[in-house]
Amino acid sequence: MDLNQIKTLLEDTFSKELSEGKKRHIVFWYDDNGEFKEDIDTLNFENAKILKLNKNNYFFVKYQLEKADPESNYLIYAPFGKPNPRENYLLDVLKYNMEFSTDKSTVIMRDLNISDESLRNTFSKYIKFFNNKDRYRIFKGYEIERYTEELVDVAVLSVLCKLPYPDFDEVLRVLLMEEDLENNRYLEAIEKFGRLEVLWKLADKYYGYCDREPTLEKLAIFMFITNVAYSLNSQLPETWRKYVSPRKTDCVVFISNFMNHSLYSKDYNILANNIEEKLKVSDHVKMWDIEDYIKCDTFKAFDEAIIKKLKEHLVFDIGEFDKYRDIIQERRPKHWYNFYKFEYESIYWSIELFDSWKNVSNDIKQYTPSEFAEKYAKQYYKLDTAYRKFYYSFDRLQNKELLMELRDKVENVYVNAFLNTLSIKWADSLETLNGNWKIPGMIMQKDFYSTYIKPFMSRGERVFVIISDALRYETAREFCNLLNKERKGSAEIAYMQGCIPSSTRIGMASLLPHKSITMDEDYKVYVDGVSSEGTDNRNKILNNNIHKSIAVQFMDVIEMKRDDMRKILSGKELIYIYHNTIDARGDDSKTEREVFDAAEKAFEELIMLINSLVNNVSAINIIITADHGFIYKRGSLMESDKITKGSIEDAYENRRFVLSTKPVELEGILSFSMEYLLGPGTNLKYVSPRGVNRFKVQGAGAKYVHGGTSLQEILIPVVKFKNDRSRNGKNEVRKVDVKLTSITRKITNIISYLEFFQTEKIEEKRVPMRLKVYFEDEDGNRISNENIIIADSRSETYEDRSFREKFVLKNKKYDKTKKYYLVMEDEDETVEKIYDRIPFIIDIAISDEFGF
Repeated sequence: MDLNQIKTLLEDTFSKELSEGKKRHIVFWYDDNGEFKEDIDTLNFENAKILKLNKNNYFFVKYQLEKADPESNYLIYAPFGKPNPRENYLLDVLKYNMEFSTDKSTVIMRDLNISDESLRNTFSKYIKFFNNKDRYRIFKGYEIERYTEELVDVAVLSVLCKLPYPDFDEVLRVLLMEEDLENNRYLEAIEKFGRLEVLWKLADKYYGYCDREPTLEKLAIFMFITNVAYSLNSQLPETWRKYVSPRKTDCVVFISNFMNHSLYSKDYNILANNIEEKLKVSDHVKMWDIEDYIKCDTFKAFDEAIIKKLKEHLVFDIGEFDKYRDIIQERRPKHWYNFYKFEYESIYWSIELFDSWKNVSNDIKQYTPSEFAEKYAKQYYKLDTAYRKFYYSFDRLQNKELLMELRDKVENVYVNAFLNTLSIKWADSLETLNGNWKIPGMIMQKDFYSTYIKPFMSRGERVFVIISDALRYETAREFCNLLNKERKGSAEIAYMQGCIPSSTRIGMASLLPHKSITMDEDYKVYVDGVSSEGTDNRNKILNNNIHKSIAVQFMDVIEMKRDDMRKILSGKELIYIYHNTIDARGDDSKTEREVFDAAEKAFEELIMLINSLVNNVSAINIIITADHGFIYKRGSLMESDKITKGSIEDAYENRRFVLSTKPVELEGILSFSMEYLLGPGTNLKYVSPRGVNRFKVQGAGAKYVHGGTSLQEILIPVVKFKNDRSRNGKNEVRKVDVKLTSITRKITNIISYLEFFQTEKIEEKRVPMRLKVYFEDEDGNRISNENIIIADSRSETYEDRSFREKFVLKNKKYDKTKKYYLVMEDEDETVEKIYDRIPFIIDIAISDEFGF
């Protein structure tokens, strides 16, 4: 530092505003080596005087300062080092004033307004770090209010790890996030410009990691094993035990916040997988029962073992279904659940299928057709839903081989047990109709308009009819539930006896208003003499019956802008909208295996359509129905599943039916007159295989079929939705509430349990809530692990809607006069995420690990 720089610094010092109670600036400059003693006389200041100190004029200087001139600013220059306190006769003056120095650490401390001399040694150890302007700028930018030796150490580490604020937890996280822990760029920077020994000293202080030859990999292993020890209900392997930290709770909080952080969870996964492989976790897991590691989520090996064991139990008919559901429920909030979401969901839906079959297997007896329809609508449909949902998840597995045995079991139970049993008993029941397709007590599909739509027309109310091709009853039932959760309004489902053949031609025609339905020699269908094929013809049929009506396609409506939609639908009282997603995928041999995906897509599209109609044209009354259902089974068809019918003259043939005016003499068939639809005098007969068999027909695609008489094909859904525009909250969709029920608002242990309660069960207008719950201090710094609460119970029972969560606090000093907060954060919200923030007092007399 040259004399001009020194002069500038001193002038700045003398020009600074005086602190309260001070009348002037007195600056001591101890020039250890007398480097500037020849130059001091050349210095002069406008607002300060200079006194040169030697070892014989202390009294004179003191007299000058205190008696002769007590008002002026002074620079006291000494061409020697600062005396020790006992020999420093100006110590009382120095104590309340400032010392100037030209060494780097002093300059830095002065620039940072640090007067604590005990920190000089700390700063002097980081001269190489501070020699870089960018590093110093970032360090200074932290704006630390009160410097301590540790804060300086942490700030230096934070700068070298490129952190926006000083935080030792974040330093460790950044270091561990590097893929190569051995050749770590941040660790190299610390070694070059910081102090490695400080890093390991702090790792020991805050996490209990002490090693003669410390490495980042060993630190990671240390923390991960400690986290396993926290949640494992069994002994650790002997080779792991030396890696358990004496500061267990701090390691648990660190790992919890690392794995659950939205920005860093992927980095956690990479690190965890590497450590898992080194520790051979999957080998050790084999020694434990599921109950031992049900709460462990440090490594994915725990989930893999659970999935494998559940699969084995289900395949080998160990039918503890409630226990398996509880296990899956326990895993849902865990870190790795979403990584194995489709494995768990495949297992869950296989459980639902097997359990439902267990419940109905002895119930499928001989009933009347209407009794069968009612039982299917209330209970049997659940097996079709479970089968559909199983394959929706199974098809998304990366490794299908893992659950292939379970898939075979699902196929066997669904097809050979349920589907065949039900279809045969149902066919026997249909035989009692004696060829007349009319089930007593059931509304027929051909009467859809007169039953469900005409009453609206009579009252002068506008109604929208959405016909979704192949939206079978069980699928519509799920859609009805979704609709109730999506919109303010009420949705309910009913069913009709569908037409035969359960085909698009017949189904679409029967849903239109009509006086007569006929069929020509080419088996084309006409409504009141007009072909019912295509949207334009259906529009004509509607207008022939209802003047203010229109038929449109889903894609045309959904792509309309609001003004266009209003223009086209304005003044219309009856609007038919045709939607085709499920059948379009299923009826194509190339895509038939995607039919269950199409069902999920149909839900999205139908909800989108209804939202558009309500929001853009104020729709109130909306009816959703279908032309027909379908049967689908994934497994390969056997020859026994097919009926050879030979050539039939003048017939319309399909895999599931034949229409002919000629007698069809075959074993294993059902036969009905078409008089129910075409009227008396017709000699047209409908023939279908009993059960779910198919007629042999050339061409690909036989897994997805319709046209037959099975319940899955002919039970037609009618979803009735009425939008609610009132201010009444009755039909308003909202999430269930979750409340902290623990009475105390004081934490007295490092490890504490809190009770929460889902205040109402999940039902039509009450939807689930998913919460992150953790503790933080007044500044928003997390001080505990994170728990996930999934409030989605449908139970009436208090216990089933209660949650007992374990909170682990960082092992540090807590101020019982300050407020800490239990934060309940709604994971689904993007802006207003904080659901509740409850103040707590933390009063921990002695920090310990008791109860770990």
